[in-house]
Amino acid sequence: MIIPVPEQSVEAPVNSPVDFLLNGRVRLLQPEGGYRAAIDPVFLAAITAAGDGERVLDVGTGTGAAALCLAVRVPGAAVVGLEQRADACAFARRNAALSGVAERVTVVEGDLLAPPDALGSAGFDRVMMNPPYLKAGAASVPPDGWKAAANVEGAAQLADWVRFAGCMLKPRGTLTMVHRADRIEDILHALRGRFGSLVLVPLWPKPGVEAKRLLLVARKGGRAPARLTAGLTVHKAEGGYSPEAERVLRDAEALAF
Repeated sequence: MIIPVPEQSVEAPVNSPVDFLLNGRVRLLQPEGGYRAAIDPVFLAAITAAGDGERVLDVGTGTGAAALCLAVRVPGAAVVGLEQRADACAFARRNAALSGVAERVTVVEGDLLAPPDALGSAGFDRVMMNPPYLKAGAASVPPDGWKAAANVEGAAQLADWVRFAGCMLKPRGTLTMVHRADRIEDILHALRGRFGSLVLVPLWPKPGVEAKRLLLVARKGGRAPARLTAGLTVHKAEGGYSPEAERVLRDAEALAF
């Protein structure tokens, strides 16, 4: 089911720079000089194992990168993006149209700390998220509002994001997340008591280099033992993406662990 939302007055500038993901299958207008989505949301979408007929919520969708990558890869899934910034919502809606998936991607403006009524509760099969990587007060807040919202936690901290995911998911629903590897203690603390059956997927920048990012999959109410996988190496030692990363970033292949 697609959630109807009223028309918004904010429009994405038509002359904004366009970036391409999944070998051009996803087109992203993004704010010039502001935060720009890179490869993290592509990996997030790849590890979100949605199936036909499932409903997926992308929390903090921004300009829509992860939501659109998932919608392109899984034509039978319906994706809802929740975003607090009205200007980001405008970009995400326009990007959904440019990428040819507007009929299956709905963008809802709202705050996860005060969820809009349109979302309902416990109605999603999967929730995916790319929360701000830095703790509030632990880093300088960028002057650019886009970068500040994307990089540094605001009123909603990591535990709030995870708690919200639990409220939005059906029983036994699945949470997927991309985050910094050095926030693993905070992540595990936030998941405790709500999620189990945890799978951690380190993203190694190149062979022999410690992971800076990780992907995780957790099930609401899951009881299976946690697993730490071999992960994925993003770049070859001599430069360029690894064959495994190429299959995700260019060929829209799913990540299965």
